[in-house]
Amino acid sequence: MLVRIVKMSFEPSKIDEFLSNFDANKNNIRNFEGCNFLELYRDQNNTNIFFTYSYWNSETSLENYRQSNLFKSVWAKTKPLFNGKPEAWSVDKLVRLD
Repeated sequence: MLVRIVKMSFEPSKIDEFLSNFDANKNNIRNFEGCNFLELYRDQNNTNIFFTYSYWNSETSLENYRQSNLFKSVWAKTKPLFNGKPEAWSVDKLVRLD
């Protein structure tokens, strides 16, 4: 399993547009083949900073999503809303305590 974390910083005036686009596409992203989990977080202090957190079966699953029309459509609407360069990490989960 691969965990993908993406940090995004938006123009404050564009946050509602981002949230609307995310809401319209979240189920399609979550149900994309190979995606097992999706969450969206918002920084408590810098409220224009958001993180997506997703679980993928493999790097191939994530890459298939990144090459899909769904990703291209979502990204085309998201990218112009940024006020900083997005950052992304693919990580392995080592420990989980519930």
